[in-house]
Amino acid sequence: MTELQREKILRNLEQNSRIELHDLAIMLGVSEVELANEIDLMTKEHIICGYTTLINWDNTSKEIVTALIEVKVTPQRGIGFETLAERISRFPEVTSVYLMSGGFDFMVMIEGKSMKEVSKFVFEKLSAVDSILSTSTHFVLKKYKDHGTSLVEAKKDERMVVSA
Repeated sequence: MTELQREKILRNLEQNSRIELHDLAIMLGVSEVELANEIDLMTKEHIICGYTTLINWDNTSKEIVTALIEVKVTPQRGIGFETLAERISRFPEVTSVYLMSGGFDFMVMIEGKSMKEVSKFVFEKLSAVDSILSTSTHFVLKKYKDHGTSLVEAKKDERMVVSA
């Protein structure tokens, strides 16, 4: 398949991972077998890394606190940031780790049951990792959009139509 076809497959799966292979094959003008083989290949190449469901936890009774933690580190000689990123990634509380530019080296996203639990994680686990110089924790107060999807309902215009 061409790079353009691969990108179309990826964009469609990114928007709706539950799309039927049959429907996607028709949209792209390829056979289901060819599409399935290409998806399998992209999975083996670690281009497709998993399938998730986006949940708006604010609309459930479950209390979840999300925090973004900026982390400043001293990179280790000869291995840079990789080993440290892998170590941070292994904590079960951690949902994402990004190497970034700017004043901090990593952005670590975590989820916990309370602000106290998140604070305890930062103090007892994350800050205790060798090579971590400092952290700055930011708590998410409300999510409006996540992974390209709006999490808030559009407000309905409830004004009365007045015409002369």
